[in-house]
Amino acid sequence: MATKGVVAAGHPETASAAADVLAAGGSVVDAALAGLAVACVAEPVLASLGGGGFLLVRDRRISFPAHTAIYDFFTQTPCRKRPDDDVDLQAVEADFGATRQTFHVGLGSIATPGVIRGLFAAHRDLGRMPMRQVLEPAVALARAGVRVNATQADVATIVAAILQHRPDTAALFASPSRPGELVGEGEMLRMPELADALDILAVEGDDLFYRGEMGRLLADECAAHGGYLTRQDLERYQVERRLPLLLQRFGAQITLNPSPAVGGLLVGLGLLLMPADGLSAARFGSPLHLQRLVRVLATIDDERYRSRIHALPPAEAASLLAPARITALAGELEVALNQRPVSRHGTTHVSVVDAEGNAAALTLSNGSGSGYLLPGTGILFNNMLGEDDLSPDGIGSWPIDMRMGSMMAPTLIDDASGQRIVLGSGGSNRIRSAILQVALNLLVFAQPLEQAVASPRLHWERNKVSVEPGFDEAALRHLATEAETMERWDRPSMFFGGVHAAMCGRGGALDAAADARRGGAVAAA
Repeated sequence: MATKGVVAAGHPETASAAADVLAAGGSVVDAALAGLAVACVAEPVLASLGGGGFLLVRDRRISFPAHTAIYDFFTQTPCRKRPDDDVDLQAVEADFGATRQTFHVGLGSIATPGVIRGLFAAHRDLGRMPMRQVLEPAVALARAGVRVNATQADVATIVAAILQHRPDTAALFASPSRPGELVGEGEMLRMPELADALDILAVEGDDLFYRGEMGRLLADECAAHGGYLTRQDLERYQVERRLPLLLQRFGAQITLNPSPAVGGLLVGLGLLLMPADGLSAARFGSPLHLQRLVRVLATIDDERYRSRIHALPPAEAASLLAPARITALAGELEVALNQRPVSRHGTTHVSVVDAEGNAAALTLSNGSGSGYLLPGTGILFNNMLGEDDLSPDGIGSWPIDMRMGSMMAPTLIDDASGQRIVLGSGGSNRIRSAILQVALNLLVFAQPLEQAVASPRLHWERNKVSVEPGFDEAALRHLATEAETMERWDRPSMFFGGVHAAMCGRGGALDAAADARRGGAVAAA
């Protein structure tokens, strides 16, 4: 029986490492950071020290209101540009099965990474255990190797063109038994150079990367071979500790990721737009539920682009949740919406709670990956400058020296019964849909945590509604009138996100639920 805490994460090794750190006396932040490091080994396409992320923490030691803070260590645009014909940026295709999508990779796709700074900043503030002990599970796993599971094999297959773009990256992810192919399900993936890098970082700290040898190597590679990053970019990078966005809805206080990230704002907008009248009396999946849900999802999808939320100053972005704006948007739920371009990139999440009610929600992304591996370190780098949805005005349109926008939305819910639930999801533009629906399942339909995560979902995009199996046929026939196209999936899919949630109830009762759509796992301390 869990006595100290519970964890939900995107891989059994990630969850187990975080729970072991809790069991050994670590804080929820220690546990989340151990999960972060292990995810870079066990979920290497989705998480990397060369990427970015967000950490939402509820801890009584935090002086912010509600003892809650957001650590923003997402990627930053470089301080300067270089001529287009001098940039290492290539288009490659990712194979999603039913569709193919173009991504841009190479040294010119790398934005200033924040994961290493974020790891150490959060640990300095709220860690209990020595960093070496926090990172030891990842070091051991990288040396011994991790057996690739079905989810990670599928993700690697999607971005095979990126993982095989450069010889060194292709060698790292090569199958040990099938020459020329990627490591597959059931095979071992070993990352000894990453183990060494983590070992050294645990001793020398984050300046080794941002001001030391690792950073100099990265900057020199970029200067010589078409990247934007300089030593100045790395030296100036800072973790931002932000006040979270707080709102009251459905009898709960909901804590969200604030601007310049957009995911939390859009989840909040969806919660505020969802009409409360009559909904709690309707059953989950009823025509009323699905009609209201799809109209709200369509409205927040439109608002994202109409408001240019990614470019708004934080105060102006937060004003989107003002009562007058909500009233205006509520009146537009019937309006036909414009089609908008979307993109997909890799994301994973770790949720941790302990018996004292402390909580951590950590979401990570490496984009779809740049294909670049820093020599001698095993560190894979992001391609955020090559991600369409992070540069909606076109590749290369990014403003210099600015924190990039993100859909990542670690979330905390304190409901009327005294339960504290921390959750987050991968899934790019589906993150907001996934978190909104799980929150509604908990707060409106009073579903148990595991059911709330596992229940079927839908997603609105380009006037098309995509629907998982499990909804009533009568409700789906009604829903078909709301969109030009209905896409019906034959099984639950990682397309609809991967929500991992952990809960501390009254009296310290603990529970966790991990999303099978993305190979999730739970572990208890």
